[in-house]
Amino acid sequence: MNATVVSVPPRDATLLISERFGPTLQGERVPVADLVAWALDHPAPLIVITGGEPLLQQRHLAPMAEPLLRAGRHLEIETNGTIAPDPALLVDGLRFNVSPKLANANVPRERRIKPPALEALSSSGQAVFKFVACGLDDLDEIAELAERFAMKQVWVMPEGVTADHVLSRAQLLSEAVIARGWSLSLRLHVLLWGDERGR
Repeated sequence: MNATVVSVPPRDATLLISERFGPTLQGERVPVADLVAWALDHPAPLIVITGGEPLLQQRHLAPMAEPLLRAGRHLEIETNGTIAPDPALLVDGLRFNVSPKLANANVPRERRIKPPALEALSSSGQAVFKFVACGLDDLDEIAELAERFAMKQVWVMPEGVTADHVLSRAQLLSEAVIARGWSLSLRLHVLLWGDERGR
């Protein structure tokens, strides 16, 4: 499915459009109304809003979402799950791709796991949870989070920046992921292009 990707920088009254990577080199600040017009001028049925952390600017996302949804577009907001969504974003046609960081990210738990935000996202019924796993031990942490926050849709993605690395981790994780009733997602862009930038 074709998708338009919008990268959201922190603390600004405009949103940043970035083709891929390097937002300071490849992006420009655009008023929300102009961004809506730009998105509607493209035929992609799915618009993915990514960042940084888009929910840092959610006061700008609701006014952007409404005309896009009214025009029949589907929206996905990618978030790390540390900020609860504004009720104005809990509307039909908008989904959240939530990727909480696991201990393997070497970030203190209190910075990466925010219970009120994860509870709000899970209870919204609009969230899919995606975790990057390095090994089988990560699955126990995912299970604890999935149970604690009643996550209904759980995806596991093997960590890796080369095709061989992704595939070897996928083979290691696959049976255990399936046994838990979760979905396994490969890093298709890595399988096709490795860590080549701009793809």
